[in-house]
Amino acid sequence: MAFAGLKKQINKANQYVTEKMGGAEGTKLDLDFVEMERKTDVTCELVEELQTKTKEFLQPNPTARAKMAAVKGISKLSGQAKSNTYPQPEGVLGDCMLLYGKKLGEDTVFSNCLIEMGEALKQMADVKYSLDDNIKQNFLEPLHHLQTKDLKEVMHHRKKLQGRRLDFDCKRRRQAKGPGRASPYMSPSHNAPRQDDEIRQAEEKFAESLQLAQIGMFNLLDNDVEQVAQLTFFAESLLEYHQQCTEILKGLVSTLMEKKEEAVNRPKMEFVPKTLADLHIEGIHDLNNAGSHAGSPEHKPPSNLELFPGSGNTSRSTNASPLPSPVKSPARTPVVANKTPCCTALYDFEPENQGELGFKENDVITLINKVDDNWFEGSVHGKTGYFPISYVQVTVPLPNM
Repeated sequence: MAFAGLKKQINKANQYVTEKMGGAEGTKLDLDFVEMERKTDVTCELVEELQTKTKEFLQPNPTARAKMAAVKGISKLSGQAKSNTYPQPEGVLGDCMLLYGKKLGEDTVFSNCLIEMGEALKQMADVKYSLDDNIKQNFLEPLHHLQTKDLKEVMHHRKKLQGRRLDFDCKRRRQAKGPGRASPYMSPSHNAPRQDDEIRQAEEKFAESLQLAQIGMFNLLDNDVEQVAQLTFFAESLLEYHQQCTEILKGLVSTLMEKKEEAVNRPKMEFVPKTLADLHIEGIHDLNNAGSHAGSPEHKPPSNLELFPGSGNTSRSTNASPLPSPVKSPARTPVVANKTPCCTALYDFEPENQGELGFKENDVITLINKVDDNWFEGSVHGKTGYFPISYVQVTVPLPNM
């Protein structure tokens, strides 16, 4: 049996080389069979590509897929089953919004909106996980079963048919050469019946494989009902997923619109920036005054006798001008005396439009009018124009303020 099998392999190799290089023609099958072979090959490629592209559709991040595959392989080697779920982008974004919404504090409308949207995105991620499970169970698994069973069996019959066809053609070609060339060690009377028997056996096996291959390919290609049902389930699952996401987003938009109206109707809070004095931080004038007091603790205003030594006339001392008090700061005197509405620039302002007034930090600007809640009209350095309220601190307010 081993010698017969080896002889058959030699015959197939001989016939294959003869057809490819020697120009010999093998047995031609009909056009229907050739068309079935073509459609079967396309089906093999389709099933392989469809599985790959569907997985990429459900889990589009290649890095996450590679990480999951690595964890799965390591868990198999270690004998520990570890479940590693795919990070849905909706869930990742939802976690981010929930985290920072809670960090901001739930006392603002914006933080509450972040939390609401984060919860909605988490719900969409859960719906996506449900979609993944349904499609894997009812679409990908049937495709995998088709690939590993039906297609594998059909391709096995086709491969076997090709081998038996080569063996059959080889033996027919040898018979066609004539009985005298078949074997130099056997008489023609003994060689001819044996050749006929071998050709008959090869023909029977060839016919058997041809029938099995045709039946297998026909059953594979004539399976439209099951395959269309699987595609229908895929489409229905996608429709259900998008409908659920639509309902979630409709509720989210309604909630956010209510929050928006709440923010619009909320009264605006007036904010006055705190000065250094409010924060109990000593400024440069306070430091200078404190330094003068600390450096000359014994210095006191001279008496009348010291102003005019040697004189006993007290009436003259009453007419003399007293020295200025060291406690009173000369730098603050103009501010107190100035009753003209004015403000002090907190930052530099560069005008971008015609009619705006530019100034530098610490400039004192004379106030003319308050245009609205955001703009003043004033003058500085001989120029008049408009400037934003947030860039200045009012020192002497306008009468209408």
